Amino acid sequence: MSAKSVILFGASGTIGQAVARELVERGYQTTCVVRANGRDVFPGARIERVRDLDSNSVRGLFLGKDYDAVISCIASRSGVREDAWKVDAIFNQNIVAAASVAGVRHAVLLSAICVQKPKLAFQTAKLAAEAAFSESGLAWTIVRPTAFFKSLSGQVERVKRGKPFLLFGDGELTRCKPISDRDLARFIVSALADPSKQNRVSPIGGPGPAISPREQGEMLFDLLGQEPSFQRIPVKWMDRAIAALDLLGKVSERAAAKAEYARIGRYYATESMLVWDGEREAYDAAATPEFGEDTLRQHYARLLHE
Repeated sequence: MSAKSVILFGASGTIGQAVARELVERGYQTTCVVRANGRDVFPGARIERVRDLDSNSVRGLFLGKDYDAVISCIASRSGVREDAWKVDAIFNQNIVAAASVAGVRHAVLLSAICVQKPKLAFQTAKLAAEAAFSESGLAWTIVRPTAFFKSLSGQVERVKRGKPFLLFGDGELTRCKPISDRDLARFIVSALADPSKQNRVSPIGGPGPAISPREQGEMLFDLLGQEPSFQRIPVKWMDRAIAALDLLGKVSERAAAKAEYARIGRYYATESMLVWDGEREAYDAAATPEFGEDTLRQHYARLLHE
């Protein structure tokens, strides 16, 4: 039986909002969990407000309710160790534990493709959440998307102002198949009625081919009708900054947090967001599934003409 009544956690985020819209449009009875001071931005959905996602609060959300499925799109905002473990790991563990006790049949978790090669605190936390969902005894689906359009849009305004596009190394160190919020939401919600997506981890990207940072920059300049202009940043500069911040981090929590931010930045500057082939020790664009219709070029065109 496909899910009819769904409770959605992380509904306030950009992906969560897209999932909420998709659920309502497909006719699901949708409950969106938001912060106590959050705004009601989900037409057609029921709203539950909470101050925290501790175990007691989460259990209270399920009491007296009969949900068929739960979807979690929650994620740490900062990615630093304490916040990541609290949000990505513990909160998700609380959610799936409460869902299991309440008799929910299907649990869907939005994770990330970067957990394939965990080197960062937030990746370890996400893997703990994945384990909680897959070991819950419920039917489960774990979705690992590649890069989001939003994460690849940070230099649009810079290029519009006539500045060069920044590249780490030669701009060909990494590749990804970016996916839009709307297409990712469609994929997540489709799992509720698709038995083939149950009890499995699903990496997912948008329409291909895989694209490098240099190609992203070339795309922006092409849309503006300008010759490409790039400024290269050696990866070793990031390594030096991380080393310096790590030293300061021994006596300063603020510096320690900055060091973690820098490590996150370096990871994304040097690791592709594609399926990892452990046997070949290489990222595999061909093995990275594609889904949806929205392209990064269309997204860039809209941003450039806003």
